[in-house]
Amino acid sequence: MPRGGKKGHKGRGKQFSNPEEIDRQMKAQRELEANGGVEKEEEKSSGSDDSSSEEEDINKKKSGVEGLIEIENPNRISQKSKKVTDLDINAPKELSRREREEIEKQKAKERYMKLHLEGKTDQARADLARLAIIKKQREDAQKKRDELRKEVEDTKSKR
Repeated sequence: MPRGGKKGHKGRGKQFSNPEEIDRQMKAQRELEANGGVEKEEEKSSGSDDSSSEEEDINKKKSGVEGLIEIENPNRISQKSKKVTDLDINAPKELSRREREEIEKQKAKERYMKLHLEGKTDQARADLARLAIIKKQREDAQKKRDELRKEVEDTKSKR
């Protein structure tokens, strides 16, 4: 709570100026500076009814924030309704960035798997080398087992 009956500045209502009004005031100021200020005052007194009716027409057309904010934004896309007869069903559909990236990712994975199965990737070569080593170890182990069996059979047959 503020002390001494003074009210703080917080909570006050904000007032925004209409951009059209600002433009009109700036034009009037420029003309005033250019003409010395005498001619513009005469125009204001005679033409005030015309300008106020134009402002009312503009304000009636645009309600809410539209009348306050009028910015020429090149990135803003205005929503235009299309007729059903104007739509082209056979036209290619525009994909979003995420959809395109997902399709590219799938294609890259398919290409990689194809190369992997052909044995052309580094990982496939490493896997094949590891498999060759394992096969050789298993063959050696099998030979040793066979030799041990023969020795056991030979010792049993000699007895």
